[in-house]
Amino acid sequence: MRGAPKLDRLDIRILAELQRNADLTNVVLAETVGLSPSPCLARVKRLKQAGYITGYHARLNLAKLVEHITVFTEVTLADHRREDFIRFEQEIRRYDTLVECHLVSGGYDYLLKFVARSVLRYQEMMEDILERRIGVDRYFSYIVIKSIIVRDGVPVTALLDEDTGGAGRI
Repeated sequence: MRGAPKLDRLDIRILAELQRNADLTNVVLAETVGLSPSPCLARVKRLKQAGYITGYHARLNLAKLVEHITVFTEVTLADHRREDFIRFEQEIRRYDTLVECHLVSGGYDYLLKFVARSVLRYQEMMEDILERRIGVDRYFSYIVIKSIIVRDGVPVTALLDEDTGGAGRI
C-alpha cells in the first residue's frame, strides 16, 4: 500500500483486538496490547487516518428481529464490454437487500449475496432486476439452509502469521 505507514507488531495487535471487539475502551485496549492509554490512542488515530480502520459496527442477531432468508446468486451478463460491467455495478447498488457483490472469475461474472424477507420478496426483486435491463443474461439462486460459519472478516493475524499458513492457533 503506497503512502501507508509501516505496521509494527503493536499496530497488528491493536488491529486484531479491535477486530475481535470494537467496543473496547481505549484504556482496556491499551492494557491488552501493553501500552499506556495516550500512545495507544495515538496509534489508533494513525491507523484510522491511514485507512487501516474504516469503521465500527454492531453485529445484530437478525433472526431475533425478523424472519428472513439468505440467497447467493450467480449472475452472468449478456455482454462483456467495460460499459456493461459499469452499468450493472451502478444499477445493482439500488437494492438494499444486496449485502455483497463480487466480480469473480470462472463460470459466471458476479456472485451476489442477498438477505430478503422471503423467497417471494427475493423473486420479486429479481424480476425487477431483469425488467430494468441492466445486462443480466442468466442467474442461478442458492437459498441458504443453515449458516455454519459466519465471520465479519478474516482475523488480521491469520493473514499475517506465516508460521501457521493461515490456520491460526488452537
